[in-house]
Amino acid sequence: MSDLALDAVVDLDVPGPTINRHLYGQFAEHLGRCIYEGFWVGEDSPIPHEGGIRRDVVEALRELRIPNLRWPGGCFADSYHWRDGVGPREDRPRIANVHWGDVVEDNAFGTHEFLALCDLLGTEPYVSANVGSGTVQETADWVEYLTRGDDAPMARLRREHGRDQPWPVTFFGLGNEPWGCGGNLRAEQYASLARLHATYARDTSGNKLQRVAAGANEDDYAWTETLMKQVSKGLGDQDPAPLFQAVSFHYYTIPGSWGGKGSATDFTEGDYWTTMRKAHRVRELIRGHSAVMDAYDPHAKVGLALDEWGTWYDVEPGTEPGFLYQQNTMRDALVAAVHFDAFHDNARRLRLANVAQVVNVLQAMVLTDGSKMLRTPTFHAFAMSAGHQDASVLAVHDVATRSTRGVDGSELPTVSTSASVKDGSVLVSLTNLDPAAPARVRVALRGGSVTLDGATVLAAPEGSGSDDAVRVHNTFDAPDAVAPRDLSSVSVTAGPGGDLLESELPPASFTTVRLTRA
Repeated sequence: MSDLALDAVVDLDVPGPTINRHLYGQFAEHLGRCIYEGFWVGEDSPIPHEGGIRRDVVEALRELRIPNLRWPGGCFADSYHWRDGVGPREDRPRIANVHWGDVVEDNAFGTHEFLALCDLLGTEPYVSANVGSGTVQETADWVEYLTRGDDAPMARLRREHGRDQPWPVTFFGLGNEPWGCGGNLRAEQYASLARLHATYARDTSGNKLQRVAAGANEDDYAWTETLMKQVSKGLGDQDPAPLFQAVSFHYYTIPGSWGGKGSATDFTEGDYWTTMRKAHRVRELIRGHSAVMDAYDPHAKVGLALDEWGTWYDVEPGTEPGFLYQQNTMRDALVAAVHFDAFHDNARRLRLANVAQVVNVLQAMVLTDGSKMLRTPTFHAFAMSAGHQDASVLAVHDVATRSTRGVDGSELPTVSTSASVKDGSVLVSLTNLDPAAPARVRVALRGGSVTLDGATVLAAPEGSGSDDAVRVHNTFDAPDAVAPRDLSSVSVTAGPGGDLLESELPPASFTTVRLTRA
């Protein structure tokens, strides 16, 4: 076993910012088999469905308590014209999905189907408008169609299409990646367009939109600054709400390069550690964009959104390159755990995040093959972390040097933790990145006493070698090769300075410990 990996203190009686539940959001784009075959099988399918939406996927995803679902893209959003996807399906036009496989899209899944899916999932919609190839009038009409309850023209059209009442729509994205597939715009160009579209994306019939300006690629802090300059007036204590309620950025964890990203399942130990280093970089990026925003918005009226994140590898052999289908190993679950800790530590400013993507694309929660479906290791990491949603952060204070590993010229912590409290329930997340050795963890809990309710660990089956510990994944023949199990090596004992949480974490594992304040 490795030496002491972490000595830390958590003050139970000093709650910090709220971990917005929307940090656990999901993303569904018209890309590959995410919508079609993933969610939508059609009303004539032999696969059990409700109105064409497959039941097994919905039932699985409800376990995650998904707070919001982003749609229709992604790059697809800025070539999507919403009127193509409403009305009788037999009358909807076919279009080319030029971004993803250059396939023909029949628009069977549109606005009504998406919002029916949100209802089935019990989640809030995040709709992305077409700023790249669309018009301001198109944006205004879509918002009216979605949210207006009177006899306005678009509300009448919605009723003609079978929906009487408007939908509650929470988030409204002002385009996507305008610096790239969303128009190849300069920051100043996009900022002007975003102001215009935000102005005409009006709040109607009591619905309050959270407008998300499409932000930077990775560390383009200048892009964030350009957007913040557009809303710097209107951020004082007595000023009205800003035009944007959030500014986004995107960051993917790619172990290789854009030209050769690496395999999802066949990777070396060096590839693994490089992946973990790149996953940890998200913390630096969140803090960098937050610092820029703080200069213009010291009261944090405008939130930061990471509405695309996750691992991105080469597609599985034999699959369509434009469909971005990849397997999902224990490595991916650990990438998710690293992100969760970063999200919790930056909850003051970061208020929205969406992993890419929910079904059959990139770092998916579930994979399907015809009528078969499986939950991925990343699914289980999300499910185990659901208790952090809308809880208050409990800061973790290190009092001893963490175990680290030198990776690509930098020192990477091999054990990390975060904690939160809600209604007297405390959830502690513990991650051991080392695939070769367990880690002994000791956390002092001050400011109150707790009882241990249980602990769950996600890791390779006991006895796995270091390679298998991170490469293990679920298949349709073995859908539970990676699944959560109880962890017995957790104890809570009373001491003179407070309770002490101790655990031995298996190699390459993610653990959540459930406690109750006494």
